[in-house]
Amino acid sequence: MSIVKINAVTVPPDMHERFEERFRGRAGAVERTPGFEWFELLRPIEGTDQYLVYTRWSSEEAYAAWQSSQDFDRAHDGGGDTLAPVASTSHHLWSYEVLESAGPAAD
Repeated sequence: MSIVKINAVTVPPDMHERFEERFRGRAGAVERTPGFEWFELLRPIEGTDQYLVYTRWSSEEAYAAWQSSQDFDRAHDGGGDTLAPVASTSHHLWSYEVLESAGPAAD
């Protein structure tokens, strides 16, 4: 069964554009990682200043391997001097096991 990791990242309103720019410029190494299944960056609409970084993995071991890799370190190095730091508080990492999943019905 897949697992989901959700990083909740608090970003001040004046830093939203820079935060999003970091993700647009990412190298995409996670997509080539064994066990990786999905990535989404969720922008807050109302009621919060937290972005959610959603990743889905085939197993906890696959996520742990990504987290301990050099590609992970490069992906989280802050984007260089011109883009970091943008988050105002530390990340909150939530972990979930996927119990059910559905997509659009085929016609």
